[in-house]
Amino acid sequence: MDPNRKSSTRAPPWGAQYAPAEEPADKKRSPPDDPPDPVKRARVEEGGMSHSQEGSQISHPLPSIPPSRPSNFPIHPLTRFQGASASIKRPREIAHFSYDDNHEYKEDESGVNYYHPPQMGADLREGFDTFRHYEDTENPHLDSLLRTLVSKEKREGERVQTDFVMWRGMMTKIMTTPFDMFAEFDLFATLHQGTIYIEEDFNKKAASRASESNSQSRHARPSHLPSHEIMTYFGYKFETLSLLPDLSSNVPRETIENREKAVTSNYAQHCSIVRTGFGTHSLVLGGEVDGLWEPKPDLQKFPDAPIQWIELKTSEELGQYPSDRDILKYERKLLKFWAQSFLLGVSKIIVGFRTKHGILRGLDVYETTKIPGMVRRGTGCWDGNTCINFATAFLDHLKRSITQEGVYKITLRKKSGVIEIAKVQQEGNGGILSEEFTTWRDDKAADTARDGEGAPK
Repeated sequence: MDPNRKSSTRAPPWGAQYAPAEEPADKKRSPPDDPPDPVKRARVEEGGMSHSQEGSQISHPLPSIPPSRPSNFPIHPLTRFQGASASIKRPREIAHFSYDDNHEYKEDESGVNYYHPPQMGADLREGFDTFRHYEDTENPHLDSLLRTLVSKEKREGERVQTDFVMWRGMMTKIMTTPFDMFAEFDLFATLHQGTIYIEEDFNKKAASRASESNSQSRHARPSHLPSHEIMTYFGYKFETLSLLPDLSSNVPRETIENREKAVTSNYAQHCSIVRTGFGTHSLVLGGEVDGLWEPKPDLQKFPDAPIQWIELKTSEELGQYPSDRDILKYERKLLKFWAQSFLLGVSKIIVGFRTKHGILRGLDVYETTKIPGMVRRGTGCWDGNTCINFATAFLDHLKRSITQEGVYKITLRKKSGVIEIAKVQQEGNGGILSEEFTTWRDDKAADTARDGEGAPK
């Protein structure tokens, strides 16, 4: 669709945004049939995502790039990444952890919540003055993710073999780059025992956040519009209005009805750690999940059963007859919504539509795997297959570039069109890996080597 042509009076392509919210669990209604989206066309199996073999590795060596020479990965032309997508292995949860109300690490499911539809007309500004907002003041690195993996390996006696380990947010940045006109990021990476670990440049992120805050202070929004801080709060408040600590049948009616008065906090969280794959590359990703649509399956009995996680988002209402410009803006926003959920295997995205001043007006419930097809039939402003193929090719490039010990910087400058990879530290891991993790892995490697030396010839 041409975003510059005159607006029409057709209904939004994503359906009835003001329809009553779907009910979870036992009250769930089957979604209408939908033509296969781009991702589904490419060898899709159960769960709406493709599979490759568990822990698959590259079957032939890739030529490496000398570490002394920076390597560049051009983003354009995107035609290199068009066509059917590379095979994708459906994300499977291999571990999890929670943060409690004090943001203390807990290796349990205490942070899991359940979706229950919020009350329409709720004020998303309610409780802003008492908001408990957690923000890292020190670099968290990959510590909680690696701590959970160490615990899993000690418990099961088997190493988690994978090509890449990172938080879901890093992979989201990479995957959405082809269609994000303002994409920019600064990442660090290190190689340890054949696995590449990637994290965000915390100091750069903190400086950027401070600069943005100062800029917003100097350029105040019109007095009739909410501040940037309150608009950020809208999303957290929507979560408070939409989640319960247990199934609704186990929660007092008074608690359900008084969610609008509850204190909003982002201290407590639940994180899922999944194993997935792009082409021949295996990945372990960790990320926060908002809640469950229905009870979690018994993964001991049914290890391949998909978990019905949900992701909660807010967006300004579009009106009954939105302009083409508004539709384009919204469908561009859906790119990040989709990528975040796709990477962790989150099955549903629930979008709360609000007024400019934060009054909740309606909901849409999307099946994650159907979003690329919906956008293709709408504005066509991004393509799921291209995102997957771009990410797969970039992982190829990382493997060729990061071949030795040390720390590498992965940088994308806004509108530069090139992702740069340069070695910035010859030895060590720059704190990306915790001492607990490296000690555990190095000790196990030494044990394996000794066992091998003692084996009969």
